[in-house]
Amino acid sequence: MPKVQVVDINGQKVDEINLSDAIFGIEPNKYLLHEMVVNYLANQRQGTQSALTRAEVAGGGRKPWRQKGTGHARQGSIRAPQWRHGGVVFAPKPRDYSYTVNKKERKLAMKSAFSSKIIDNNLIVLNELNLENYKTKDMVKILSAINANKKALLVLPDMNMKVIFSARNIPGVKTTQVNTLNVYDILNYDSLIIVKDAVSKIEEVYA
Repeated sequence: MPKVQVVDINGQKVDEINLSDAIFGIEPNKYLLHEMVVNYLANQRQGTQSALTRAEVAGGGRKPWRQKGTGHARQGSIRAPQWRHGGVVFAPKPRDYSYTVNKKERKLAMKSAFSSKIIDNNLIVLNELNLENYKTKDMVKILSAINANKKALLVLPDMNMKVIFSARNIPGVKTTQVNTLNVYDILNYDSLIIVKDAVSKIEEVYA
């Protein structure tokens, strides 16, 4: 059973917590982690790219010159793909790139992501995180105290606007809640910072 230190906002150890083996102590499934990252990126695509085929480009209704006897190659339209301002061959059209991954795979991928943070020693548990004011400076000081100076993902148990607004202008820092966590964000950020109350929610959701 993984055991991690619980620190306060000053970086001082205040407690230890035992994490669930079923969530934080499994062998990461690299295939599923890759599958979920690809799925996340595909679902983020807008799919609005569009270009005109030769049938959609204006003009080109008349044959530019007769078939034979001119010395030119035969041409049927000035809007064919080989012409300047011609249509695009296999032109991209708006489409939906999103697809779903089944529930069991999503759940196992999340557990693999959590476990990978434990293995890499990049999981930090905060006993609590309450700010008195909307202060980016205070948030920077806290992150520095807990040695999360690189890219950090901060997982909150509930919506806390003071924390969210204080962290949103810090480059490389993102706040999220348990119900909006995803594999891509967990892997994309160097440090995973979880408030203690959020740990129990994670174990409840992914048990």
